[in-house]
Amino acid sequence: MNARDVMTSNVVTVTPGTTVREAAARLIEHRISAAPVVNEAGKLVGIVSEGDLLHRVEIGTERRRSWWLQLLASERLLAAEYVKSHGSKVEEVMTRTVVTADPETPLQEVAMLMERNAIKRVPIVKDGKLLGIVSRANLVQAIATQGIEQESARSDELIREELMKHLSTQPWAHTALLNATVSRGVVSLWGFCSSTTEREAVRVAAERIPGVKAVEDHIQVSPIAAATA
Repeated sequence: MNARDVMTSNVVTVTPGTTVREAAARLIEHRISAAPVVNEAGKLVGIVSEGDLLHRVEIGTERRRSWWLQLLASERLLAAEYVKSHGSKVEEVMTRTVVTADPETPLQEVAMLMERNAIKRVPIVKDGKLLGIVSRANLVQAIATQGIEQESARSDELIREELMKHLSTQPWAHTALLNATVSRGVVSLWGFCSSTTEREAVRVAAERIPGVKAVEDHIQVSPIAAATA
């Protein structure tokens, strides 16, 4: 099984010019801890995570060093920390060196990248352009359905591709919060929906894809949406 078999294709992204406040709001809105940064050409130029927003002047958490540590720190480091805590644009606070993988990277290698670099997600890139992202949750989903060592059949790959493509055309589907894995024709649905109605619609969409033998629904309805559904 490769990265393309489990990656989330409809990725929530920001641009270098997105404000820090807008980026923080987007992370909260979509229940994610990081967002890839792409330029106008769709090329990955960085990633902004909760860690990048940890030390901010707005909430009084900017890094404060004792006087003797400040003497030891270089002016370049102090200036960089100031930009990180006071910058108003994503390009000023994002992490520019991003660990990536291509769509054909085996999941074993993706998992090793996460472990070796102590990261929670790996953007999937081809020719510099962002195609998707694989998170720890995607790996757990793969394990739950068929095991990380097994290879996905071509028919399963086509089923998943057709389902995700179909959902991306539906105005009611919050595809940034949804994912699917397929094993021997059995579709496992994961993620969050805004209502029980959307959850049912996603299940129905999966059942109508040719080649699907069964659908396992693991989607959760957000507490706020469930209370009003």
